[in-house]
Amino acid sequence: MTKTEQPHVPMSANQKLVLFSASSGFGLENMDVLFLSFTLSSIIATMHVSPGAAGMIGTITNWGMLLGGIIFGMLGDRLGRVKVFTHTIFVFALATALMSIATNIYWIYLFRLLAGIGAGGEYGIGITLIAEAFPNRNLGKLSSIAAIGGQIGAVAAAILAALVIPHFGWHALYLFGLLPIALVFLVRRHLKESPTFLAEKRNQTMSPLTTIRRYMFADGKTTWTTIGLMIMTTVQIAGYFGLMNWLPTIVQKQSHLNVAGSSLWMLATIGGMSVGMLTFGTFLDWLGPRLAFGIFLLASAALVYSIALAHSTGLLLIIGAVVGFFSNGMYGGYGAVVSQLYPTAVRSSANNIIVGVGRAVGGMSSLVIGLLMEHFNLIVVMLFLSVLYLISFVTMLTIPGLKRHH
Repeated sequence: MTKTEQPHVPMSANQKLVLFSASSGFGLENMDVLFLSFTLSSIIATMHVSPGAAGMIGTITNWGMLLGGIIFGMLGDRLGRVKVFTHTIFVFALATALMSIATNIYWIYLFRLLAGIGAGGEYGIGITLIAEAFPNRNLGKLSSIAAIGGQIGAVAAAILAALVIPHFGWHALYLFGLLPIALVFLVRRHLKESPTFLAEKRNQTMSPLTTIRRYMFADGKTTWTTIGLMIMTTVQIAGYFGLMNWLPTIVQKQSHLNVAGSSLWMLATIGGMSVGMLTFGTFLDWLGPRLAFGIFLLASAALVYSIALAHSTGLLLIIGAVVGFFSNGMYGGYGAVVSQLYPTAVRSSANNIIVGVGRAVGGMSSLVIGLLMEHFNLIVVMLFLSVLYLISFVTMLTIPGLKRHH
């Protein structure tokens, strides 16, 4: 089939439902996870905790995501994508809602750990559902569309926070964490396991750990593919957290622009990211992973320096959108690439473990950038981010499976 014919293949009802379920799942998960960003200052004030203790909340969430990714990834490969997908949504929804009754920092740590476990499990299974419902040639675009669901969740979190916190306090915001439970009923009632998975399940003989060892760490080549993809997702998450958490603060110091609380800033960046994701997904399907990642990684490495040019609010919004376009445009592509490189038997584990490691390690970038800003100037911070993207670029060139144009 030629590329010009591809868009004319209509989606089946099941494909539409899979895409809707995965996108909604990512959106609601991101909304629940981001509630923390909007309540952190209130938590510090009402619970009288140090910034260090408060910073641990995010770290614990990320480590929960890695743990949940491993556990639920294996369960998804063993018991079925649909069943486990709904369990992950239930766990992060309930854990988020429990934050509304948290009375001290230790309860917060526990509930965020549980929320992380659920959210970390959900990612890889959602991507796997898409990978098994659609042909490979469209996977980049479709996994990117699903990732945009996550950005919509971020906007929803910001709107809810602005409406709820001033009137009802930060505890009340977390009650909206129960919203995803509605999705559980829809998915349970209408989504079916893919024929690919059902055929694989009939032939299952190995334990989940043996399957992971056999398909992700079998020999030097497979092990390097897995580690290389972990390095790339670590840089992806590090760049995202680094830029999004610190960029408004950096610019405020440098240009005295008040953007930290600006919803305009958030909308411009999220808009840039969403367009970037769609563009990257299309590039991935048309040009193959090596060229698509190559263009976006090199552009990200060069563009972080443009932050130094932000001397007006208008220019800052444009730079935020452009940096967001390239640095976070790639996010949806990892799920597509991992789903193509690993077989059905290990697909949800591979997606969850690779991105889980990226989140756990890359999520520490906020801490690293905070330390760099204390001791060095802005150029050092930009150099750090730029070098990260170049490391990812070099790693990408060495991953054997990415040579192929799927």
